Amino acid sequence: MKLNVKAFALTFGLWWGLGLFFLTWWLIAFDGASGDPTFIGRLYRGYTVSPIGSVIGLVWAFFDGAIGGAIFAWLYNIFAGKCSAEK
Repeated sequence: MKLNVKAFALTFGLWWGLGLFFLTWWLIAFDGASGDPTFIGRLYRGYTVSPIGSVIGLVWAFFDGAIGGAIFAWLYNIFAGKCSAEK
């Protein structure tokens, strides 16, 4: 069975982006917004634990997740094709 690379990339990008968005709002709700640099802020330029930072993180994480998802699905299709050809 092969994966649809575009669909997998879009799905994974949405999951990754929305996951970071909701995690940021979870932190804001319980710890409050802060401008302190975070590890994710070092990876995603402009990201902070703040309302605008959650949107910036959503965009960065969407593209990061989409690229990662596309690579994963592409590699899966290559290895799945080779394994089924050997049988």
